[in-house]
Amino acid sequence: MLIAANKAVSIDYTLTNDAGEVIDSSAGGAPLVYLHGAGNIIPGLEKALEGKTQGDELSVAVEPEDAYGEYSAELVSTLSRSMFEGVDELEVGMQFHASAPDGQMQIVTIRDLDGDDVTVDGNHPLAGQRLNFKVKVVDIRDASQEEIAHGHVHGEGGHHH
Repeated sequence: MLIAANKAVSIDYTLTNDAGEVIDSSAGGAPLVYLHGAGNIIPGLEKALEGKTQGDELSVAVEPEDAYGEYSAELVSTLSRSMFEGVDELEVGMQFHASAPDGQMQIVTIRDLDGDDVTVDGNHPLAGQRLNFKVKVVDIRDASQEEIAHGHVHGEGGHHH
């Protein structure tokens, strides 16, 4: 069976940056299970997996535009500490949900604290980076109608309701 839209795909993977540092890996855990064609994984990796079959191994370099986008300085802003009501102690690296300029929800990360000034960054932590994947296709199956309707895989390694 070939990887195509509406297939539930299980992969083992290791993700590294250009310096060779491991960012994420399924090693030592369950494979990643996703619904192909539903946007569950970054577009560059999904495109590279299209047409592969069980047992295939590949190395894929995904450019920022096919991953988490280019880094945007416009998504960095400085806010007053008073904007974080109800949070006793702020620390660099903390993440919060915030309203984006387009009204959508986004996650922002605290990048710097300077007195009452809190610098937050709405970029994905991997924005602007080339992502290097080593992938092995573990399993491919037809997705259920319910999985297709929900846009994600259910059960082991997938989404649990």
